[in-house]
Amino acid sequence: MPLIQLQIGKNGLTNEFIEKLRKVFLRDNHVRISLLKSSGRDRVKTKEWAEKIVSSLGTNYKHNIIGFTIALRKLRKPREQQ
Repeated sequence: MPLIQLQIGKNGLTNEFIEKLRKVFLRDNHVRISLLKSSGRDRVKTKEWAEKIVSSLGTNYKHNIIGFTIALRKLRKPREQQ
């Protein structure tokens, strides 16, 4: 099964993008999100967006940042809040 890859461009992180992610996670467990140059690549912004994506999706998601790519993974069981 191919890895799902999405991109964030000049519009940034929108509600439509979050809804698209929710639909993708109904059938897949791993997604890679690339930040394009037009999104204003910034390491701080990348981390903020990754945390915002995970908080809006729910507690059973985890992220990993590799350069300007956010790797999202759906966990089998929800994580407990700390």
